[in-house]
Amino acid sequence: MNELDLYAKVEHLLGIQDATEELHNIYLDYVDEYKPKTLLDVGCGRGEFLKKLPSAVNAVGCDLSSLMVDGAKKAGLNVYQGSVCDTKEKFDVIVAIFDVLNFLDKDELDRFLECVSQNLNKGGVFLADINTLHGFSNVADGVMSNEDENGFLNVEAVFEDGMLYTTFTYFEKEGSCYKKYQDCITQYFHPVKLFKTNKDLKLIEKTDFSLYDPKDKTLLVMKKV
Repeated sequence: MNELDLYAKVEHLLGIQDATEELHNIYLDYVDEYKPKTLLDVGCGRGEFLKKLPSAVNAVGCDLSSLMVDGAKKAGLNVYQGSVCDTKEKFDVIVAIFDVLNFLDKDELDRFLECVSQNLNKGGVFLADINTLHGFSNVADGVMSNEDENGFLNVEAVFEDGMLYTTFTYFEKEGSCYKKYQDCITQYFHPVKLFKTNKDLKLIEKTDFSLYDPKDKTLLVMKKV
């Protein structure tokens, strides 16, 4: 099991349901503003955002986790396993919700934005949220644990040198014993100025907002030129 599938297995224990709902509402406001005919949700998970989109939007989702994709397909959603770089379609709007960009290092981010540009219609819009430095150093850094009838999760996150190292340790109940899963996910801090240098995607809006703590997140709106 890779780290993304482990994340998919324990996501329900992370206590992010309310934050996810709040983020979805923010993105839905932009969908209402831009009224796209086509939309791609990158890192769509089990497709919760896709389910909330107006029926007039022809929406596609993608995710790197096979567990997430399987869950979305079971819900009857149009999704594929992979990234934005794995499609030849073009879209009016592309979204990357809940830290997707922070899971990419600088080189991966450059490639990702290149693929976003290639798969946006001219004048199309890319929406994404990123963690602020405050969000990483004062909110994400720390330890948490949770459990349910199926297992116990411990999460330890350390932020240093612009990177957040998060170790997930999950003990899943199997009969009278427990099976241990453990992996580490790295996230990267990206300053907003990094998004002002792309020649094909123009940063047209930057909004700091609060999800867990005052101004721990930034919403980026980039337009294909």
